[in-house]
Amino acid sequence: MTETPDAAGGPLPGVFVAFEGGDGAGKSTQARALAEALRASGREVVLTREPGGTSAAEAIRDVVLDPAHTGLDPRAEALLFAASRGEHVARLVRPALQRGAVVITDRYLDSSIAYQGVARGLGLEVVEELNLWATRDLLPDLTVVLDVDAGHGLARVTDPNRLEDEPESFHAVVVQAFRDLAARDPQRYLVIPASGDRDAIAAQVLARVEQLLDRAPTAQTDPVAVSSAAAPPHDQSEPGAAT
Repeated sequence: MTETPDAAGGPLPGVFVAFEGGDGAGKSTQARALAEALRASGREVVLTREPGGTSAAEAIRDVVLDPAHTGLDPRAEALLFAASRGEHVARLVRPALQRGAVVITDRYLDSSIAYQGVARGLGLEVVEELNLWATRDLLPDLTVVLDVDAGHGLARVTDPNRLEDEPESFHAVVVQAFRDLAARDPQRYLVIPASGDRDAIAAQVLARVEQLLDRAPTAQTDPVAVSSAAAPPHDQSEPGAAT
């Protein structure tokens, strides 16, 4: 159950899971595996990504990740990611949580902290506050960090976007930032080495999410919602995942 209050002031009945980690870590693969496992048990699942998830947020994605915009001002970059995230949460994530769905996102707020706040040098607190404001303080119930060595992860990226094309030194800072974020609040994070067996990683993630679901009320599955969420047009696999 997401503890962030809804408009009525109570906790959101759904469960919110974010996958984070360096580029090429396998986030999209594991997000899909979790979604499939939960759907098989009859849960309503919304599988999404950032930047993206709505038509407006996807349009921002096209701008912010396009290599044609190399050299984009770091502050403008941070604002674009926050704008996309605010739209994503308002139009897709929060409504799904309000009706009791499990929302699984490939990247969320921690990516902005790691990439723009730390690696771009804008400041962790500044970027964190910006994105908390944009999302009305919505935090995941669980953030899964797939920990990957920067060089190993980048080697898996075949068609790099603008951020994936940054030097390995930049990505090494990003990877360490995710580790540091997880260390701040270990109860809300699950850090798993991305080099492990895919099925074993998926089983570990599912077990942790099932613990959350045991504490949350069971939502009635809406077949129409499940059908529309089963294969969202923005689903994609690693490498070259959302940043």
